[in-house]
Amino acid sequence: MNEIVGRDDLLFVTLDTLRYDVAAESAAAGRTPNLTARLPGGRWERRHAPGSFTYASHQAMFAGFLPTPATQGPHPRLFAARFDGSESTAERTFVHDTPDLVSGLAAVGYRTVCIGGVGFFNRKGPLGSVLPGFFQESHWEPEFGVTSPVSFEAQVDRAEEVIAGLPQEQRLFLFVNVSALHQPNWFHLPGADHAAGDSLATHTAALEYVDRHAGRLFGAMSSRRRCFAVVCSDHGTAYGDDGWSGHRLGHEVVWTVPYAHFFLNPGDTR
Repeated sequence: MNEIVGRDDLLFVTLDTLRYDVAAESAAAGRTPNLTARLPGGRWERRHAPGSFTYASHQAMFAGFLPTPATQGPHPRLFAARFDGSESTAERTFVHDTPDLVSGLAAVGYRTVCIGGVGFFNRKGPLGSVLPGFFQESHWEPEFGVTSPVSFEAQVDRAEEVIAGLPQEQRLFLFVNVSALHQPNWFHLPGADHAAGDSLATHTAALEYVDRHAGRLFGAMSSRRRCFAVVCSDHGTAYGDDGWSGHRLGHEVVWTVPYAHFFLNPGDTR
């Protein structure tokens, strides 16, 4: 990471609430070709989230605690604040002297931009201002939010505008919180209705919707130079599993998330 930071643009995408099983099964069935084409080996890595809901998980991830491989560690981290005794800070870790990764990247010359999705990024009050407040520039509109059937394509539109407006030499750290997987998501499945509510089927349909527009985001981020991308979920959610519904609870489907990191090369239009 010490070679990548300062040379490449950086993209961090959280597919908010995406379950690992849904992501893995969709990739294996060929239902998410744009995402799967960029996954190492064509598969999501199974990891454990650092939190069981959006706010907690993002606070941890912005401090460098990305989802952890679902095997015994310690596992070296990509990014870490300087901290005595850290067992996950390794030689190749990008270590910064700020309390969070976002300001650490700003300190070495990155333009830090957030395109929010769920309510914790809407800046409508003090709580919704904490996470976007890490960034030099943040964007949120109702069209980006959980009730919008066009949320991700609207977010990608904004990302394209941000990227086009930057000087060529300016390095960019772009964070996108994708809200489409979060409930309500029933409107992404043709024929579903509000009365029936959300389900694993509508959650899967929302992922397929995101996949249809993911290539455009990846193309924009690699339009100026090579980009290093991290794409993962911040937590899963339960749809009646063992009698549980929702998240902010300690169930396997909440803690287990899909994760991948990879390079986006200029001219790659897959």
